[in-house]
Amino acid sequence: MPRGIRSAGAAPNARAVFTPTNLATVSSMIHARCDFFAESLSLSTSMTVLLPQPAEGQIGMVGTRQEAPPPVLYLLHGMSDDDTIWLRRTSIERYAAELGIAVVMPAVQRSFYNDEAFGRAYWTFVADELPALVGRAFRVSHEPADMYVAGLSMGGFGAVKLALLRPHQFAAAASLSGALDVAEQRFWADREVTERTRIWGQGPLDGTDNDLVHLVSHADPTTLPPLYLTCGTEDPLVEQNRTFAAAAQGNQVNLTVDLRPGSHDWAYWDATIQDVLAWLPLRNRPSGTAEYPENC
Repeated sequence: MPRGIRSAGAAPNARAVFTPTNLATVSSMIHARCDFFAESLSLSTSMTVLLPQPAEGQIGMVGTRQEAPPPVLYLLHGMSDDDTIWLRRTSIERYAAELGIAVVMPAVQRSFYNDEAFGRAYWTFVADELPALVGRAFRVSHEPADMYVAGLSMGGFGAVKLALLRPHQFAAAASLSGALDVAEQRFWADREVTERTRIWGQGPLDGTDNDLVHLVSHADPTTLPPLYLTCGTEDPLVEQNRTFAAAAQGNQVNLTVDLRPGSHDWAYWDATIQDVLAWLPLRNRPSGTAEYPENC
């Protein structure tokens, strides 16, 4: 008799066997590390991509089968990391599989997602070249209603900047422990002057396209996608998040704020990325998956 797993309450000699007929259809994920040449950077770089893959027999996964091209989440890393970090430090692959959503994680070095004053054009890369390349290379949705962006720390800055300056490209944007007020001078007090100069140049950031508090205060709220902000109350960046939230709410921007106990660490981000995914306004959210309550 084939070896199997005994069912609860079964007779001592009865054995249950896994077969294709008693396994649910699930959504597995294709994991691809892609090396390519970026014209805007004038160099070769990498991205990590997760793509939904319908599967009949993978154990321990739940999800849904979708025939249409999947929606895409651009998931941005922090200042000390690269395109592999979300996959290494969280269960983003499992969370995305349950929703049938593709995840694109680019590498941008320590650029703050900016066209560096003395370096590479990373803003042009993430805002223009990367979405076009993903659309050509992978079978994913091209509709702005199916495109989302999120990131942590430096990546939170990048995600919100994309939402504020390219609102037509994204259906929602989320910041996890984001550095959302880099124009505030104390943010750079303990950092090398050479790094600040390399990224931003020597002039003040107040009132520029890198001053997110200024941007959200003066944006037309009717043109912006919904925004989500989460930060731990023990995080050194929490005051920046409170400043940004006050500016956004003062301008009637559609912003969900979640400040909860936590630090600037992966335990916090692994928990809160699940809340971000539950909050995303997916047009075809699989039945049985949670939706995040509004204005929580």
